[in-house]
Amino acid sequence: MEEEIANFVAITGCEPQKATQYLQLTDNNLEQAIQLYFDSPNLDFGHDATSQPPPAARPSTNTAANPISVDSDEEMSDFDAGVGLETSTPPVIQPNVEDDEAMARRLQEEMYGDMGGGEAEVRAPMARTTETLVGPGANWGPDEDIDAMVQEQLAARRRAHGRPGIFNQRSGQTSVWDNETADGSARRRELATATGGASESSTKSNMLAEMYRPPFELMFHGNWDKARDEGKDEEKWLLVNVQDPAIFDCQILNRDIWKNADIKETVKENFIFLQFAKDDPRGDQYNNYYFHARDSQDAYPHIAIVDPRTGEQVKVWSGPPVPSPIEFHAELHEFLDRYSLKANAKNPVANRKSDKKKVDVNRMTEDEMLEMALQNSLENNKGPKDEDPDALTKMQDSAAKGKDKAEENVATNGPTNAVADTPFSHISSSNPHTEPPLGPTVTRIQFRGPDGKRVVRRFALTDSVRRIYEWLKAEPWEGSDGKAFEVISAGKNLIDHVDETIEQAGLKMATIMLEFIDEE
Repeated sequence: MEEEIANFVAITGCEPQKATQYLQLTDNNLEQAIQLYFDSPNLDFGHDATSQPPPAARPSTNTAANPISVDSDEEMSDFDAGVGLETSTPPVIQPNVEDDEAMARRLQEEMYGDMGGGEAEVRAPMARTTETLVGPGANWGPDEDIDAMVQEQLAARRRAHGRPGIFNQRSGQTSVWDNETADGSARRRELATATGGASESSTKSNMLAEMYRPPFELMFHGNWDKARDEGKDEEKWLLVNVQDPAIFDCQILNRDIWKNADIKETVKENFIFLQFAKDDPRGDQYNNYYFHARDSQDAYPHIAIVDPRTGEQVKVWSGPPVPSPIEFHAELHEFLDRYSLKANAKNPVANRKSDKKKVDVNRMTEDEMLEMALQNSLENNKGPKDEDPDALTKMQDSAAKGKDKAEENVATNGPTNAVADTPFSHISSSNPHTEPPLGPTVTRIQFRGPDGKRVVRRFALTDSVRRIYEWLKAEPWEGSDGKAFEVISAGKNLIDHVDETIEQAGLKMATIMLEFIDEE
């Protein structure tokens, strides 16, 4: 509870006492409490019992049903004056309990409307509704008209799934967000529309709405089939983000990942980006095909890459924690280095089976179902989440296998084979690297091996790229002694840039992929 109060105060800037009241109203749900605060920042919570003096009721030691009448005004005034001095038996205050209940009912009516909750306990029957599939005068005009009508119907269905707010924004004008230097008033108006007016309640609300705004400028707003068609035509992958607005990690994606300039540039150049809430009808086709764990909170945040040609889901990020912008940017480029949509490209294939076995519950015995329930309970009730298909293309023990293969080659060909005359072979393996102290002419570079391990080292901007190779040769990656390797950054092999400085090669604060070469 204390952590939720601290987070609430840090985001809203209100007093801890008010934060406690909002959290109590929402059963300690931080996201709902923040949303309620910005929608209704001046709620009347009634007077606090701790700060309010006792009501001017006449205390009496008589327990009879009828109160004692006092005719003497003098005695009454003396008695009233003595009430403030008597503290040994304070009266029991019950009206506040009723006030809280009345306030809760009022809040419910404000948020959800009058649901017909009078004295009658039986719910009124649902009203009959009528929908028109094809309106009068429909002439089956151009496809654009039909698409517009479909989009309008989908928008109406989305509006029915909850009112917009700071953490549940909807925008229809993407052109406003394309240029950050555009008219500020237009952006403010569109932000107010996207949040249902919540961003206009205060300056802080406007700041938070902009901070957690979804990446409207990146989104593709057509349906799934049109996204696949555009991906095929432009040779771009489909990057899908399914959001649960009630899970704060999903909001962190909008705040940190999709607003990162490097990530935005990478996405615009290589992907068709789709983002929708889990109950958005636009995402029904994707959810039904790929995201079967959408009802599990442990499956969020959910990001996936899909091949537009085959519809195959080739990579998945599912569940917490949210990757940092640097890590996610590096993983996107690692994916682009390994996969391609070119017709003559050969993409990685799974070389091992999933560790998780698919269980058919319909064929399980009662004992097997009980065992599975107990096992799930032992795992702290964690819900299911999707497995990354890309992980199955990577060898679990590739370093050990590479070492065995190197030993096999030595045994077969003998140790006296001549080393190929390549730029890599001319790089020294006896010059270990000493990291320079931090300073304006020093940068950090992150290295990621095929086993997923990450290492960060400092280099001077004036160091040559050759210095990186010398360090990797002098201090080999764990389990890769004697193996040749390639150093890849942003899709280029750095062996062609060994004589350039780190700054000239664009490696300042870069992430570098290390790939070992299996020599035949």
